[in-house]
Amino acid sequence: MTVMRRALEFLFTRALRSRLGVALVIAVLVFAVLGATRLISDPADPADGLSSRPNRPITTVDPTAGDDGVLSSEAPPSPVTSPGARTPEQTADRFTAAWLGRPGITAEQWQAGLRPLSTPSLTEKLAGADPGGVPAEEVAGPPAVRSRSETFVEVLLPLDTGRLRLELVTTDDGWLVDVVDWERQ
Repeated sequence: MTVMRRALEFLFTRALRSRLGVALVIAVLVFAVLGATRLISDPADPADGLSSRPNRPITTVDPTAGDDGVLSSEAPPSPVTSPGARTPEQTADRFTAAWLGRPGITAEQWQAGLRPLSTPSLTEKLAGADPGGVPAEEVAGPPAVRSRSETFVEVLLPLDTGRLRLELVTTDDGWLVDVVDWERQ
């Protein structure tokens, strides 16, 4: 009994009053709590528990609805042109010739040449443009036409100093250029 009494006396008078003793008691309590919770919860799968992973794939579209991807194996529909009306290629060629202009052309003449081949939106955007700011002088190759839909076409024209990209839309007046973009080479 004296050995037990001395051990308890040592524990309460010296060991628990030191920092090391207090840290040791806290560690024992933490491990006891963790062990008890493990015994009580006992998940069947170690991946379960606090994980928020779904147990099956998340679908956002009906799998029977068909292909919803951006890339399609189907060719885009050909552009629709009324009989006797200009094709997108003809409109792009005429617009490019008017856009490149000629030496000595005034801004008013340049605008007048572009107006019948442009949408009202593009005509408004080009209202203050100067033909002297056009960065090319001549067409350097055949146009590349990308049909996006029956009413929307993209035309890429190589020029002497870069590439002209035109977006054409069909209207009641036929094919008109809606966007002009220049890429320097």
